[in-house]
Amino acid sequence: MADDKKKAGFLSDLFAPVGGFGVTFATMFRKVATTEYPEVKRPTAQRFHGRHQLNRHPDGLEKCVGCELCAWACPADAILVEGANNDDLSGQRFSPGERYGRVYQINYLRCIFCGLCIEACPTRALTMTNKYELADNNRADLIFTKEQLLAPLQGGMLAAPHPMVEGMEERDYYLGKVSEATPTQKDWAQTNHAQASPAIDATGASGSTGAVKEPAQ
Repeated sequence: MADDKKKAGFLSDLFAPVGGFGVTFATMFRKVATTEYPEVKRPTAQRFHGRHQLNRHPDGLEKCVGCELCAWACPADAILVEGANNDDLSGQRFSPGERYGRVYQINYLRCIFCGLCIEACPTRALTMTNKYELADNNRADLIFTKEQLLAPLQGGMLAAPHPMVEGMEERDYYLGKVSEATPTQKDWAQTNHAQASPAIDATGASGSTGAVKEPAQ
């Protein structure tokens, strides 16, 4: 019986290395499940929490009213907002209603992508996109400004500043009564943007909006 145990032990020791590589041999010829990033990028989930975006109304006016609720809701203190008053007399209207976000910054060195800022926004001005490639070798470049976060202009939109749709109030914008910029708005923008000072760039955004580069505190 002792000889049988010794023989069994010898055989198990002999085939132990082969058994150890069994898992390796069994998976060598299977299809690789690894995604070869960045050459191949897998699509994200529909409600993926990626880079933020500041949305516009259908005529191009900004949805952000500078209320700072997103900054108050942020647990990482990553958002800096400074509101200012719209001024129809000087042609500085960036949003419907009384105020707009003059300065808007998100510090992605602090952001934890929790989405609480989205829940706090009363106008649906702030949403999160599927963009996730935010790595950089410069800390300052990870503090995104308003110009970087604003949604691109779509068909029928005009870059702010410009007047509201004639006869419409702020609530009408949120009730979906505005579908695109009107001919009156287009005429105003064509005339006033052409005569604007260098403080207004090609997108119609005020130069003072992007001049502030202090990191969010």
